[in-house]
Amino acid sequence: MKTVSTAFLILAAGLAPLPAYAFSEPLSESSIDTADFAVWTQQQQEADSVAASARNDPTIPDTEAAEGPDEAAVPSTDPETVASAADGIDSPAPPEIAVTDEPGQVVETPAYSTDGPDEAALETADEPKTPDPFLIRLQVLLDRAYASPGVIDGYLGDNTRKAIEAYERMRDLPADGEPDADLWNILAVDQGKAMTTYEITEADLEERFVEEIPSDYGEMAEMEWLGYRDPVEMLAERFHVHADLLKKLNPNADFNASGTAILVPNIGKGPEAKVAKIVVDKTRGELFAYDAAGAIVLAYPVTIGSADTPSPDGVLTVQAIAPNPTYHYSPETNFQQGENKEVLTIPAGPNGPVGSMWIDLSQPTFGLHGTAHPELVDKSNSHGCVRLTNWDAETLAKLVEPGVTVVEFEG
Repeated sequence: MKTVSTAFLILAAGLAPLPAYAFSEPLSESSIDTADFAVWTQQQQEADSVAASARNDPTIPDTEAAEGPDEAAVPSTDPETVASAADGIDSPAPPEIAVTDEPGQVVETPAYSTDGPDEAALETADEPKTPDPFLIRLQVLLDRAYASPGVIDGYLGDNTRKAIEAYERMRDLPADGEPDADLWNILAVDQGKAMTTYEITEADLEERFVEEIPSDYGEMAEMEWLGYRDPVEMLAERFHVHADLLKKLNPNADFNASGTAILVPNIGKGPEAKVAKIVVDKTRGELFAYDAAGAIVLAYPVTIGSADTPSPDGVLTVQAIAPNPTYHYSPETNFQQGENKEVLTIPAGPNGPVGSMWIDLSQPTFGLHGTAHPELVDKSNSHGCVRLTNWDAETLAKLVEPGVTVVEFEG
């Protein structure tokens, strides 16, 4: 199949060009808050039509790059990014996809997934990725409606489709996980702006930042605190946004200066209803929380265990809540990481192995917890626990009741 940019296809085919915003809409508060489903749909249809016509034109050269070494195929040594293939499935290995801003790390698309990661959305090889203003707005509104897309990044990936389907279920719409007019008409009833301005404070800059987070548990155990590496990482998590997108939204901002005003997602307040039951769908990589009446309170993407270290089965109970937990590493009880064969106590912090929150379950060693890599949620496998973004884990922890909330594993 030919791999050429949409812009080249249009020019080569001698077709009228689409407006510039169809390809590279500048990211601004206005462009995001005025983004509309009808306009976005028309842009997608026109671009698809132009591309299809041009690709069928034999006079247009194939600009696909010659085959060479695939740097993204280098296996990762980080246990959090290594995904296991499903047992008993006789099919080609899923593709490995490079992780943005994490050199050497790759993730394997789960066997059940129909799409690549949000941050690795499919595009033509020679066209730079640009976050879509409409998709940013869509993700913010979904997040604010408690159907989390995970990291807000401006791409239509698997976690965003799951959030759409969860919202459709919440609103009794036909649930197919695709953006459509019915979904948008109800979601857009939220008239609040998708973006807002935040001013960086002195308190933000006094956070306990650390210069580097090692991947080796033995080296982690020698540290006092596994904090954020810089204000960008901290603020990105606070506003549920990919760090790359936060920087694109604020290209000239000094994130190290108090008083700097930055553009961020307007994430709103979290839900308040108490959670009586949590259902973890291990096949879909998704968590649903229900109140006592059976209504969906929230839906989050999650990472579940691998074939070698599977998540539990059946029904468990929430036992305790532990904000900023230390992590007890026991290779005999759990798994062995690297060359670490001794019991270790790894310090607390949002960049620790279990992130900023641990929700303890009634089966020993298992819990629902945060992660140091929010962009990898449901893009890899855990060692049996259920992994969420730090902010989703923190929100869920406020709603569950130890000894009362049950956690049911399905799939």
